[in-house]
Amino acid sequence: MLLIIPAIEIKSRKCVKVVRGASGFTYTDDPVEMAKLWRKENAKSLHVTDIDGAREGHPVNFEVIRRMVKAVDIPIELGGGLRTFDDVKTVLEGGIFRAVIGTMLIENPEDALRLLDGYGPSKVVLGLHSRNLRATMKGGKEDTGLTEISMALNAREMGFKRLIYTDLTSQGKTSVPNIDAIRLIAEKTHMRITASGGVSGLDDLLNLQKLEPLGVDSVIIGRALYENRFSCQGLWRLCEAGNFPYTAKV
Repeated sequence: MLLIIPAIEIKSRKCVKVVRGASGFTYTDDPVEMAKLWRKENAKSLHVTDIDGAREGHPVNFEVIRRMVKAVDIPIELGGGLRTFDDVKTVLEGGIFRAVIGTMLIENPEDALRLLDGYGPSKVVLGLHSRNLRATMKGGKEDTGLTEISMALNAREMGFKRLIYTDLTSQGKTSVPNIDAIRLIAEKTHMRITASGGVSGLDDLLNLQKLEPLGVDSVIIGRALYENRFSCQGLWRLCEAGNFPYTAKV
């Protein structure tokens, strides 16, 4: 089964989405409280994006992210602005389980290799942001000059074992994951793949599940979870409002 990873996006030290639950209840936009919420709903991992960091080119919200790490007992992966060896070292040694890098592979591949040598491919993964089958960098603002397949293959040759694939044409919209692109990358690279972007409901998850034999083992979901698109979420929120036990002990 696919591992479902809730997404938390941080801008100006706040979570830029809020969760709506039973009877219109709106949860806090505090990223730390959001992390606790997803843990209560039995998330096994969290994907955090430093939106300001992606724009500025270096981590901006790491202090609040550090508090998130201390608040939950599940691994947190972080992307957004991790473009130097020292920045990645700082977040990994600050408690982040996995660092997601992309621009560094284009602008400073030597640092990427140093990170792989020092921390290993389970701690440092490729964040492949694609628009119209072209790999992008700097938060999706610039074209790398490479196709998404070329960038993924380059990363594999460097020693990367996992990539997080984000289709920018689907991200944030009620469209569908780019199943054909994900399948092709999986077939060409034989890497482990986390899909991100475009999931709007159960049917999308079932379609992604068909790619599991090719190495697609997890999916990052943001808007669909926040907007209560899965029927089981309603039950979770009702139970939480009534303080009923409904999730595994942590």
